[in-house]
Order: sequence, then structure tokens, then C-alpha cells
Amino acid sequence: MKEIWIIGVGHFGTIAFQRLSQDLKDRHFILVDPIKKNLLSCKGSRTTLRISDGVEFLESSIEKGRQPDWIIPALPVHLAAEWILLHLGPKRLRRVPMPAELEALVPNPVRGPEGNLYVSHADFRCPADCDEPRDICTVTQERRQQNMFELLADLDIEPFKPLTIRSHQLGPGIGGYRPEQLFETLTHVNQIRGSIALSTACRCHGVITGLERI
Repeated sequence: MKEIWIIGVGHFGTIAFQRLSQDLKDRHFILVDPIKKNLLSCKGSRTTLRISDGVEFLESSIEKGRQPDWIIPALPVHLAAEWILLHLGPKRLRRVPMPAELEALVPNPVRGPEGNLYVSHADFRCPADCDEPRDICTVTQERRQQNMFELLADLDIEPFKPLTIRSHQLGPGIGGYRPEQLFETLTHVNQIRGSIALSTACRCHGVITGLERI
């Protein structure tokens, strides 16, 4: 990891920066947030501060020839879905509601105001420093039956085609993905005609957005 983008510098983005910057002394961080005050709390010699909407920053900054090592989404929207919607535009892709039947197929579903479905193996607040063990829950010590990113990738709910971006653990309570994962997902979206259930998920939690290719 040489360059890390943290998109959204509120509570969770600030925690991500503080923890990773302590452990990774030779890394450069690009921090993105529309609120200047949030950014100034993370000012330092190894940071570049960008006052910007996170989705718009990603669209204008990410290129196949110039990419960070990791992107950490820490803003209150489904970054991957919003970026693909912006990138393709309303003439090629639109948001659609996920069917109510989906809620019976996923654990602890919660509908967001924007129509996203948030899911979790936990029915409690997880510790902020969870290190995401491979097989068991940190809190209950019970065995995890299936990783959330696998569960969402295997969803069978017609006419939606599931596409899932796995969020990898970069530190306790910190998840992110590589730019290549976004471009691979974009390629798949371009190849689909019809409805898509686009998810970002780690082992325990996830968010699903309904999309439709036009």
C-alpha cells in the first residue's frame, strides 16, 4: 500500500485514517470530504486534503492508468453504486427498488431512505475494532455460516443479476477495495441488460442497491 484514498472523513473515515497512518508510516493518504472542518482534523505531511463530494471526486480522479492501492468508502452512501450510476449516466443506468421478497433471503435487513438494503449477520452493534475473524464472530464466538460477500453473490431473486464487490479488511474495523474491483464490476454492468443487485460486502455486513441497465 503506497497510496490510500479515504472517501468520507466523518467518524469512521477519521478512525480509518488515524489507525492506518499510525501503522503505515510510509503511506500517503488522500482524504476526501465536502466539509473542510472534517479534513483539517487529519492534516499532516502525508496527507492530501480534497474538499469535494466523494462520488464526484471518484469519477473525476480514478483512471485506469492512475489508481490508489486501496479505496476506503466511509461516507453515508453506497459509493460503488453511486459511482457507476454517475459514470454511465441516466440514459444507460438507473436506480430501481429491490423487491420485498429479498428481505426474506438476507439476515437482519434494513431499508435505507435512498432505497438501499443494508444487511448484517449481527443483530447488535459491532465493536469498532473488530478484526473480522475468518470463521467466527468476535462478539458471540459463534461460527459464521457464510461470508456475507458470498451470500450476496449467490442471491437468486429474478430478474436481478447479483454483482458483489468484496470489501477487504485493511485494519481493525476498516474495510476497502482495490480500484480494479470497481472497473471489473463496471465491465460486468456494461454486459448486462436488465436488473442488477449490486452489493458491497465484507464477511459480516453489506449494502445492496437495485439498478437497471437501459
